[in-house]
Amino acid sequence: MGETIKRVRRFGHPGAGRRQALSHPKGRQADPEAVAELERTLAGKSRDRDQLIELLHVLQDAFGCLHARHLVALAQSLRLPMAEVFEVASFYAHFDIVDDGEAAPPPVTVRVCDSLSCAVAGAEELYETLSGAAGADFRVVRAPCMGRCHKAPAVAVGQSHIAPAAAEVVRDAAAARLTAAAPVDHAGLETYTASGGYELLQSCVEGSRSVDDIIGIMEESGLRGLGGAGFPAGRKWRFVRAEAGPRLLAVNADEGEPGTFKDHYYLARDPHRFLEGMLIGAWAVEAEDIYIYLRDEYPDIRAVLQQEIAALEAAGMAEGRRIHLRRGAGAYICGEESAMLESIEGKRGLPRHKPPFPSQVGLFGRPTLIHNVETLYWVREIVERGAEWFASQGRNGRKGLRSFSVSGRVKEPGVKLAPAGVTIRELIEEFCGGMQDGHVLKAYLPGGASGGILPARLDDVPLDFDTLQEHGCFIGSAAVVVLSDKDSVVDAARNLMRFFEDESCGQCTPCRVGTEKAVRLMRADVWDKALLEELSQAMMDASICGLGQAAPNPLLSVLRYFAEDVPR
Repeated sequence: MGETIKRVRRFGHPGAGRRQALSHPKGRQADPEAVAELERTLAGKSRDRDQLIELLHVLQDAFGCLHARHLVALAQSLRLPMAEVFEVASFYAHFDIVDDGEAAPPPVTVRVCDSLSCAVAGAEELYETLSGAAGADFRVVRAPCMGRCHKAPAVAVGQSHIAPAAAEVVRDAAAARLTAAAPVDHAGLETYTASGGYELLQSCVEGSRSVDDIIGIMEESGLRGLGGAGFPAGRKWRFVRAEAGPRLLAVNADEGEPGTFKDHYYLARDPHRFLEGMLIGAWAVEAEDIYIYLRDEYPDIRAVLQQEIAALEAAGMAEGRRIHLRRGAGAYICGEESAMLESIEGKRGLPRHKPPFPSQVGLFGRPTLIHNVETLYWVREIVERGAEWFASQGRNGRKGLRSFSVSGRVKEPGVKLAPAGVTIRELIEEFCGGMQDGHVLKAYLPGGASGGILPARLDDVPLDFDTLQEHGCFIGSAAVVVLSDKDSVVDAARNLMRFFEDESCGQCTPCRVGTEKAVRLMRADVWDKALLEELSQAMMDASICGLGQAAPNPLLSVLRYFAEDVPR
């Protein structure tokens, strides 16, 4: 199956042929044996419509793939059209559909990350070496960013991540079937409460802190959404509260932007600081149900959250609020808030048209407060220290703190908590130990794959919201990838455009066809600059969501700042 499932091929995507060509089981009745297997495997599991993706995960974990006969049986069990179950299963990259009569894939799947940071660190050579060793015991496929960019190159053996990865270590792990996620050493509930944890939540619930007081502090601090869009957090709380209930809270923990790994960093160390901020947000908007949408590439974090949410509920600290942990399935588009809501509802992650906005009509049609992990992580700190404390941070005229995910050609990559407005030169020299020996700064991505590429000569631009637009870039989730004089910005742009082509959900023509066309044009020995610019403009003007609108940014950056490198 190898390259056939290199990436999920969305329905409607020009490359979807092989997935759509799966022969359908004869007739419309489920096979009795398949029904029996399904019932044994899903015993005790909810059969609500929104559980479809969760049930697909259970089946794949049990059988190593999704057999077509089980999908038919599942459709019957959920009373859904077979087409709907098949289209959801085929939408997500981590689900492997096997037609009846077709051989199942090898017991172990090795995924080699080929996103930019890993590519710079030698992922292509690693992929070729591992592919040569693949056989009946394991297969090797390419995969998008896994959130281990600071330890590139990264490889997943089943649900076990190896980073930085060496071919021999990966082969040994695959042969030994060491595929389970390694446990994470983190601060548990007892440790967190010993340092005053959940005292703020209790003061809110007991009435000693008012909703207006908390929202006022959030607004005064200037905290903006740290998932990428940068919408003022406190204002979002007010918008949701203004809508008639019942209301919900959805947490976007699907940080799939290549180069981003800050949420993983915080959840792996201090999960309760995030959970307390989440519960305070739910209290503020009176949301009784909370949904955490966690990317499937973080099985170690899933185990942490399962353990700590159970401890939280057992201690009675959830205050009657129901916390639902939902598992993504490998789809970058689900980082877009409305696509995430669709996925939580058990559907394909297709972005919704706006308006209405999720604060008005969100999850299950209800007003929904949506935040990413880091935004909620800061709530306790800001309220306890005061709005002035947070607002007083910053450099070069900016306010607040930012968590920069730094990878690439620096000596000390990782999550760097730095003042908002720090420049790339300051970030590299003061927080990352400088450039790697023998490397000179050539270019950098200030906001991951979609944030564009800036040249070294613009090393004095403050890194923050609203400071990069004049240069054709944006900070997004603050995923900073540093490139040197030994790297090709043209190859980097090609890598990023291939990523967007693979991850386009296929819903709208400008993005679906535009990214594919751009990849072909960028492979040419000579770039047609006028055509590439015209294509980029069409994508930016007419795409439904931010994926298609931002996909041309790396390409346009290369045309604007690195004309001497453009093939001509």
